[in-house]
Parts: sequence; structure tokens; C-alpha cells
Amino acid sequence: MLRKASSLKGYAIQATDDELGSVKELYFDDRQWGVRYLVVETGGWLSQRSVLLSPYSIKGVDEAQETVHVSLTREQVKNSPDIDTHQPISRQLENQLSDYYGYGNYWSGPYLWGVGGYPVYPLPEAGAVPPPPQESPEELAARAADNPEDVHLRSSKDVTGYHIAGTDDEIGHVEDFIIDDEAWAVRYLLVDTRNWWPGGKKVLLATHWIERIEWSDSTVWTTLTREQIKNGPEYDEDQPLDRDYETRLHQYYGRNTYWD
Repeated sequence: MLRKASSLKGYAIQATDDELGSVKELYFDDRQWGVRYLVVETGGWLSQRSVLLSPYSIKGVDEAQETVHVSLTREQVKNSPDIDTHQPISRQLENQLSDYYGYGNYWSGPYLWGVGGYPVYPLPEAGAVPPPPQESPEELAARAADNPEDVHLRSSKDVTGYHIAGTDDEIGHVEDFIIDDEAWAVRYLLVDTRNWWPGGKKVLLATHWIERIEWSDSTVWTTLTREQIKNGPEYDEDQPLDRDYETRLHQYYGRNTYWD
């Protein structure tokens, strides 16, 4: 299901034995655009500590109850590595989390979640996931070790409000993110152009149309022109964001779809 990232804020996190806290924000990576962690405020039971929970642990999202169910116990979360969410998250810290919970490493493979397109662990039967990567375990380990601090993890809260620039000029700002809560991927940026030109509107930009993010000047650069975005389909939040709409959106911009 596609949903706005902000819609998860405040959702309760339900462990197998008790409630853990509520969703504060998301961490995503700006290379493959995977939602790598939910930042969870635990409240008084864990001294107001914020913890990172990987989608590997998520069993499902109950929209009616505004609850995210995870396959963890309170005790597991209590004893997890204490990570300062106000500081950059290094690969070393991610390894500590992965080792503690016994998950796979999403960076150890060519797909969104390492050797598959979904955060499933243990892995399903052979044939249920894409073929294994062509790199050897040694090559994968070496690639993961390169630039261990440069993991490209970004906070949804921090990037909200960043300027959006086309290939020729600025056109709007990031208002939200559209995420897939099954693959746990950021599929689109929700962009508000109304402060940049009269009669502006909200539009969706697919993440595979993003060229780069410049953190120094808080700007997201796209591979589209300002005119293309200005004339692009308006995003109506009251209409369903289904595959038909996505197909029309990609056809307008003349781009391949992410599901092909």
C-alpha cells in the first residue's frame, strides 16, 4: 500500500507482549530509497529513549487501529544497542543493530533489501526471491566496508522542506514522502510548488527521477525541467494513488516505471 510517510507519525508500535511507543519519523537511504528504520519514541518505560526498528521486524500496519505490529518483545528492544538518533548513523552502528536482532544486511546485495526486494528474514524458499547476487561474499563484504560512515541515511523530518530544483531552476519544496509499506521503499516525493509560481499545485516526483540531494544547501535535484514539473499531473490527495494513476504519471514524463 502506498501512503504518506507523515501518516505513520504517532502510530503505536505493538510488540508481541506489550506496546513499545510511537512512530516519530523515518530514516531512508538516498541511493536505493529504502525505508531503513522507524524512529520510535518509547516513552517512560524506557526513560524516553528513542530506538530504531528495522522493517525486517514489521509484521504489518493496522491502519484502522493506527498501529504497527512488530515481531519483537519489550525485553529485546530494552536490551538493544543504545543509539543516539540525534547523530549520524554509521555503518558500524547499523551492523550492531543487525547483529543484535539477527537480521540480514540490506547493503549486502544488489536489491532493495540485499538479496531480495522485501525485508523478509529468514529468507523464503528458493524461487520466492530474485536470484542471488553475482558478487562473492568477500566482494560484498568489501563493498559494504567502503566508506563506513557514508551510509546516506536521512531523516524524513530533516528532508521535509528541502527545495526542489529541476535541471534549470527551482520549482517547489518537499512536503512529504509517499512510501510503499510492503516493500518499505520511498516511491515518490510529494512536492508543493505553490510558493514558487502563481496557481501552483502539488505534484509527485518518483525517486528514480532524483539525481542527487545537496545537503549543504538543502536542495533535491531532479532530472526533469521546471516546465515539465509545472505542467505535470496534479496530485489530488482525495483520489486513490493506485497503479493506474502511477502509470499515467510515468507516461506523462516519458519514464520507465519502477515495477517494470
